[in-house]
Parts: sequence; C-alpha cells; structure tokens
Amino acid sequence: MNKMAANLAASETTETIDALITPSLLLDRGRLERNIQRLAERAKELGVVLRPHMKTAKSIDVARYAFPREPGPITVSTIAEAEYFADHGFHDITYAVGISPASARRAMELCRRTGADVKLLLDTVEQADVLADARQVTGMTPSVFIELDCDDHRGGLKPDDPRLPDVASRVVAAGAKLVGALAHAGESYGLNTPDALVRAAENERSATVRAAEILRAHGHACPIVSVGSTPTAHFAQDLEGVTELRAGVYMFFDLVQHGVGVCDRDDIAISVLATVIGSKPEKGWVLVDAGWMALSRDRGTANQQIDQGYGVVCDEKGRVLEDVIVAQASQEHGILAMRAGSGRSMPELPLGSRVRILPNHACAMAAQHDFYSVVNGDSPGIEARWERMRGW
Repeated sequence: MNKMAANLAASETTETIDALITPSLLLDRGRLERNIQRLAERAKELGVVLRPHMKTAKSIDVARYAFPREPGPITVSTIAEAEYFADHGFHDITYAVGISPASARRAMELCRRTGADVKLLLDTVEQADVLADARQVTGMTPSVFIELDCDDHRGGLKPDDPRLPDVASRVVAAGAKLVGALAHAGESYGLNTPDALVRAAENERSATVRAAEILRAHGHACPIVSVGSTPTAHFAQDLEGVTELRAGVYMFFDLVQHGVGVCDRDDIAISVLATVIGSKPEKGWVLVDAGWMALSRDRGTANQQIDQGYGVVCDEKGRVLEDVIVAQASQEHGILAMRAGSGRSMPELPLGSRVRILPNHACAMAAQHDFYSVVNGDSPGIEARWERMRGW
C-alpha cells in the first residue's frame, strides 16, 4: 500500500455529505489528483524541479498526494507552515516571504531542531544584516534567496537594480549562503488571454535569469533560479536558465484562475457545502447558511470579465447551476441570486436542500475551515477527513 492509500485508509469514514454540519469544506480527490498530475508532467516537460507551494492546502495529506513516494521540495508562506511540514518529514523548504529579525531566528531554530534546510527570502541590506544575529544565536548558517520584482507586483529588486550585488555581498558578509534568485509573476492574475500569459511567463523567466547572470558576474554561484505563479507555470513555453518552478493554488484551482484562463470550472477541487435556510421569492433570492465566514470576503473575480459574486453555486452533486451565484454575503448568510442579465430562472431549491459553492480564491476559502471532507466526483460518500494547519 502506498502512502496515499495508507493515508486515505487511516482517515476514512463511512459518512455521507448528508451527515455534515454545514457550512463544510469539501475536497474532490479525483480533481486534486488530476490537477497535481497536470503540473507535475508540465514541469517534467520543461526540465525543471517542481516546488509546490503549500500555502493553499496547508495539509500533510494533500502534500502526500503531491509527493506519493517521499517528501520533496516545498514552498511555504508562514513559519508555522514550515514547522508543520518539517515535523512531517519535509526538510527542503523555501519560506517565500520577506524576513524579519524574528522570523529569521525562528526559521534557523527550526533548522537546528529538525535538520531542515529552510531557505529565506530578502531584498534589502537591512534584512541581510539580521542574518548574522540569527546565525550567531542558533549556530545555523542561513540559506538565502534574493527576491526579484519582475512585474511591479510587490516587493523585490529589479534585475538591473544596482543594489542587487550589494545585497548579495551583505548576505555573504553576514555568514549566510546565497542560494539563488526568486521571482513571482503576481501580475499574471490580472491577465486573461493565452498570448498575454505566455508573455508574462517569458518576462518572469528572463528577468530572473538576468538577475542570476548578474550575481554570477559578481562572483556568486546562484545555483537556484526559481520562478512561478499558477498562471505562468501553466503557460510557460521555455524555462531555459530556470532550475525550479513554484505554484500553489493549482492543486485546487478556483474561479479567479478560471477567469484568467488557466482551468475549467470542472477542475476546481474544493467547495463549501451549504444548506438552504430560506427564500425571498419576491426578490429572487435563496438564503443559505454560508456567509463570508465560510466563503471568505475575497471578491477576486470582481475585476474580471465575469464577476462571480462570492462564488458559483452547484447542486449537491457538484453540477454547476448556470448563472446562480452568491450575490451577497454577510457573516453567516449567503444570498443566492441569478447573475445580472441572465435569462434563466432560479432553480427549485427548497428549504433544507444542499448546494456546493465554488471559491473565488481557494486559499481564502480553505483558510476559513479546520478540515477537508474528502469526496470523489458526485458520490455523496465522504472518503476521509483531512485536517488543515493554521496560524503563523
């Protein structure tokens, strides 16, 4: 029995979704497996290492589907995630958030305790200087990426920024190890055509490779050249000069990624199961017991060509109810309505009936819940319950 099968067997249940208290987070195992395999094959074709980002899943059970034989390289967004996955045997970890003095020290304490290699991220000489303290206090040598800004999305240095070699020199002066350059094409989330996504992927690649070349010209080996966002990971045509690819939401996908053009709605692996608790026929509303506490406040599709409200509504088997969205959400109430301009009528959804709601942003929806109820396709059976970690 492989680790995935053993893990599923250890947590399997005999429940059905009818027994769940709603709202409840569902994870479709078949879609999860398909999404993971899709990007794994693509990374292999492109000749790069895939370093999945665990910030979406936050679950060792999901991680074992990404790495069915043994732990592999991962990315995390909190030190708590690094601690959690290190305690489960994942020791090649990139902490892809800029460091503070406290986070650098905590990461090195984790390395000392578990033997993990937690790679840190920075883009200033001030951050580089705090590495000396972390090294002195813990006795561990930090491994460090320099963060690059390839598309004016957030932090990081431009490849030709004159400060780039200075930051690299300060990393070395602090007694740390410069392992490479890292970029994230976050602006790709605002695109929606294949040509634009291909260009974004090439811009991400070329900017990061250029930075690595500059660092090498200044005497730094820069062995790892790391790029990745879910859109660019799926649309990159050539990753020459890149050594690894990062992505996270691809395991689950969501409506934002659907709007970008990366996935179909049938690829979205998580949803919130909700119960109909009332209606306002005169307004065309159906009320459910899932508000923003269950769905999140994320309105990431509001600026896309199709605004999906707080989520797209499916029947209890996961079949999309065309043009039915969560139009409004308060803390514990969701209001289902027909999309503006639709010529369809609200389907019959009597009191007590169940619906599934697809996420705008999978990371945000999942973050509202403590565990996944694992299902497969339209079967009502719950195969397992997988806990999620939380915290920072």
